[in-house]
Amino acid sequence: MIPVATRDALAADLAQAERSRQPITPLTTAHPEIDVVDAYEIQLINIRQRVAEGARVVGHKVGLSSLAMQQMMGVDEPDYGHLLDEMQVFEDTPVKAANYLYPRVEVEVGFVLSDDLPGAQCTEDDVLKATAAFAPAIELIDSRITDWKIALCDTIADNASSAGFVLGEERVAPTDIDITSIDAVLIRNGEVVAKGRSDAVLGNPVTAVAWLARKVESFGVRLRKGDIILPGSCTRAIDARPGDNFVAEFAGLGSVRLSFE
Repeated sequence: MIPVATRDALAADLAQAERSRQPITPLTTAHPEIDVVDAYEIQLINIRQRVAEGARVVGHKVGLSSLAMQQMMGVDEPDYGHLLDEMQVFEDTPVKAANYLYPRVEVEVGFVLSDDLPGAQCTEDDVLKATAAFAPAIELIDSRITDWKIALCDTIADNASSAGFVLGEERVAPTDIDITSIDAVLIRNGEVVAKGRSDAVLGNPVTAVAWLARKVESFGVRLRKGDIILPGSCTRAIDARPGDNFVAEFAGLGSVRLSFE
């Protein structure tokens, strides 16, 4: 645990790194005593500040949702970050790669909620009942930490390395598709660069969303009607470069595009 003043200072460092696009050394290097609660509180400091400046929370993302990533980080559960309206990007508008430090893309099955979710008692059935539709999605991730040299608390404090997201047009009701067996392919500049399946996310992306609903309540956060939830990537993350054009294709769920300039 670190003092509140130190949390405030580290939050300010991360915010400045994002604004200036000048990365900083890992928080855990200078403050090895930092813990997960500290890291989430640092994340929330910056989210509250951005909301005070006019941003709006439109959803959440789950990170570290694959067993391989959890083992790499030495943890036994995922982490989460906030999605803000100003983070949304669009299929028909290229994003400037120079606006990010180390941009990467991930392929995800997005959830669009039609009702609020319970908190600590949330079940997978609750998630399915409250989901209006699944949507094809690409998450744009980035790190404000030099060269992605992150430990768990670094990425949590850094809003779980969130940077942007885009949804495709297709919407499919939960009753119309098996969420555990959606094959996904990521294509960059006409070449397949990653393949995966939706059950790479904790065996079932619904499990990730139920975990998220339970987890965030302890920090005074709830998942609300209209929220977009990104439960974790079906594939490994792929570096994004100026001029890259990505297409993520999902069996039975359509596709989504994202390009960089």
